[in-house]
Amino acid sequence: MLRRLRPQPLLSLAVSAFALGFGALSMLRHASFETGRFDLGNMAQAVWSTSHGRPLEATSLGGEQFVRLGAHFDPILALFAPLWWLWPSPNLLLAVQAAATALGALPVFWLARKHLGSERVALGLALAYLLSPALHWQTLSEFHPVALATPFLLFAIWYLDEQRMVPFLVFALLAVATKEHVGLAVAGLGAWYALSRRQWRAGALAAAGGVAVSALALGLVIPHFSPEGASSFYGRYAHVGGSAGGVARTLLEEPATVARALTEQRDAAFLLQLLLPVLGACLAAPLLLAAALPELLLNLLSATRTQTSIHFHYSAATLPFVYAGAVLGVARLARGRPRVAERAAGALVAVSLAAGYALGPLPVWAAFPGAERLATGTFDVSAHDRAALRATELVPDSAVVSTSNSLGGHLSERRRILSFPYLHDAEWVAVDETEPGYSDRIAPLPHAAAIARLRRDDAWRLVFSEDGVLVFRRR
Repeated sequence: MLRRLRPQPLLSLAVSAFALGFGALSMLRHASFETGRFDLGNMAQAVWSTSHGRPLEATSLGGEQFVRLGAHFDPILALFAPLWWLWPSPNLLLAVQAAATALGALPVFWLARKHLGSERVALGLALAYLLSPALHWQTLSEFHPVALATPFLLFAIWYLDEQRMVPFLVFALLAVATKEHVGLAVAGLGAWYALSRRQWRAGALAAAGGVAVSALALGLVIPHFSPEGASSFYGRYAHVGGSAGGVARTLLEEPATVARALTEQRDAAFLLQLLLPVLGACLAAPLLLAAALPELLLNLLSATRTQTSIHFHYSAATLPFVYAGAVLGVARLARGRPRVAERAAGALVAVSLAAGYALGPLPVWAAFPGAERLATGTFDVSAHDRAALRATELVPDSAVVSTSNSLGGHLSERRRILSFPYLHDAEWVAVDETEPGYSDRIAPLPHAAAIARLRRDDAWRLVFSEDGVLVFRRR
């Protein structure tokens, strides 16, 4: 199948189609109010603040102004500020995320061409990456800086495989700037380089550097900037110790507790959905795949169910090892047999297409029986969405606003934004009765009660009411 193709032009076409297609779909989801203050709005506010001279400033859930590094170590957001001057819209973040993710196909192609000696086979493996259902969900899951770790780590793997340490260092630094735990993935790469290439010194330095960045981010940076004095995400691991030291103690004293946390049914399903599109080929490159273990353990041990679902961004630092590992795994299994390599590449493309049909979010599949329908309707801009847009446009750009999460993605480009029902110094309130967001969760009864109180409060005047979307202004 791959013999008649011209690989490089087709690769360029596929990368461009992914960037444009997923960029457009992401913007459609934003236009249909499928994004929110959590999480696109948080990132947009941090970038807006940086572009206005207040680096990474954001508003916490409780209404405090703080530096976003107190929530997550993702300083890469500051690099978006110059782009924001040119395109001041959350759509900028969505477009960059789609384009950067698409470019991750390039190092997959280069790595496969080098190790398998065929551009046709390399094209197949790059297409398998672009067809990954987990990658599709991640790209459409609002905007998260850690999603950029996927292409950054793939470029880092390529340059490390080429033993080009300067560009490796550049992409490794970009990767660790996307989230506090990505340094552990870089540390895994250092260990892989040391063991596979016998480059002990360089590998040890990379491993130590990755661990150091994560340790500094978790131990110093986040606690320093956090309004709570520590990361609120440790609570996800309370059942196994609540911290790195706590998990180690639990492993020594109650190993069965850790074992149960790692072997839940949802954990097995998550691993299967990651490995199935590459037919487990990455398992034939165990040394590289082992570099993803810290990230996998963080997800598998968490009590938060979204961390073991491909529908979110939590596989971002695992996918590079799955697809780079698939390249090295196919190379090992084929061992210089071109026909075997071509058949393997064709099989990965076919299985990835089938996995996308059964598990992915693309709306094109919704018309067919048996397809995943979770994203159905999230790309349609309805009359209700148009009413919500008119409502959000009433709120002045400089005003402090309290808003429900579903409207927050369109109201975060300002210095202060509060989560309804917190009012504090809010001058405006914008809420959607059909999307009962109360603080950072769905709670219909408290949400309705808070709106009822607001209607009775003489300090507030209702200035917009259409299809359940309400806007109040302080008198």
